[in-house]
Amino acid sequence: MRAVAQVVTEAKVTVDGEVVGSILGPGLCVLVGVTHEDTAEQAALLARKLWSLRVLEGEKSCSDLDAPLLVISQFTLYGDARKGRRPTWNAAAPGPVAEPLVDEVVAQLRALGATVETGRFGADMKVALVNDGPFTVLLEF
Repeated sequence: MRAVAQVVTEAKVTVDGEVVGSILGPGLCVLVGVTHEDTAEQAALLARKLWSLRVLEGEKSCSDLDAPLLVISQFTLYGDARKGRRPTWNAAAPGPVAEPLVDEVVAQLRALGATVETGRFGADMKVALVNDGPFTVLLEF
């Protein structure tokens, strides 16, 4: 499981002109990618890491500040462009595997007390954000 977490002052995701998820920061905009072998346990680990990661101002975490998170599925995190000019997506889990695990990350965050907004799995999403810092970190489990 991979995640790209960005510290933001605001972020939103739009589908067909409708805002389906948005946060005002400080907070995290998190892109989550799933591969074939990922498990619910890894989703729980990722959620705990995101909730407690001390990357906000003053070395605070989302849990310290009750900061919101916007979680968006992103299969392209498992794209491979080492050969040729067109990436392959072989390492990305198919929707029936990936969607429940992205949902599990969200459920685990909410169980920890987080305010979480989401994108829409499989949709053509437009993501807009203001990266604060800028600060972006890659997490892998």
